[in-house]
Amino acid sequence: MARVLCDPSVPLEHVRDVLAASEAVVETSVPPWSGEDVVALVSFEPVTAGDLGRLPGLRVVAAPSVGFDHVDLEAATRLGIWVCHVPDYCIEEMADHALALLLSLVRGVVELDRSVRSGAWDSKAAGSLRRVSDVRLGVIGFGRIGRELAARARALGMEVCAHDPFLSDEEISAGGVQAAALDDLLRTSTAISIHAPLTPETRGLIGSRELALLPAGAYVVNVSRAGLVDTGELLQALESGHLGGVALDVLDVEPPSERAKAPSAPRLVVTPHAGWYSERAEEEAHRRAAESVLDVLEGRRPRDAVNEAGGC
Repeated sequence: MARVLCDPSVPLEHVRDVLAASEAVVETSVPPWSGEDVVALVSFEPVTAGDLGRLPGLRVVAAPSVGFDHVDLEAATRLGIWVCHVPDYCIEEMADHALALLLSLVRGVVELDRSVRSGAWDSKAAGSLRRVSDVRLGVIGFGRIGRELAARARALGMEVCAHDPFLSDEEISAGGVQAAALDDLLRTSTAISIHAPLTPETRGLIGSRELALLPAGAYVVNVSRAGLVDTGELLQALESGHLGGVALDVLDVEPPSERAKAPSAPRLVVTPHAGWYSERAEEEAHRRAAESVLDVLEGRRPRDAVNEAGGC
């Protein structure tokens, strides 16, 4: 009997509902995975070349997420295994979360709350605050989420510019915002929000040089991947006063531990990689991942494949 293994974070009922017509058995399992009868993995957990080598019958790895950098894509492709993701299940949630974090910085919401809870009652406890419509937002990465954030920001009166090396200036302008080279965007934006995929080319995209280009008092929001930004340099720029605030939904080590504690500083807001989450988005992510598995089991090319594995 063919088996589909899901990591413990995956609700089995969503996967079983989609695969009910198949003969596969859906089970929870933890890495390292093995078994000749395993035909599919549904996992947020890292899937290494070693895992793939221990699963000779594996046909598809489905990530119930936008990101798929936890899967060894090169090894999977070499072995003829499909890798799939869910590229558009939480677009609204991610854009909403990025905007919420930005507004919390602009209006000092978290700092003011901390001040009141400490026993103070000071309207200026968060320092100098800006009018939202005075913010010039630079969106780095103008894909689905970047576009949705830009639309929300413009509705609030912000001026928005965007940078995306994979899009022409005309394509960006068609989204209602001004296209800009990265350095120009950084020099002229009073806030930036990062929405790029993490690849070898984008790792460390925002480092000390790029942060220094930002105007004094600028805000930085990152809800994408921690590796896009040099976290140490980011926190140093915040501590020095060069940045007016930082909001992160992603950390270099998740979850934090005693060896890698969550950062803590004034004017820093951290949320627990929750930007994707709503009940509706969670159900959709797992259902769509399971649909990719069903595609492969029934001999179809999976809709949301990120590689060409053949065999369908």
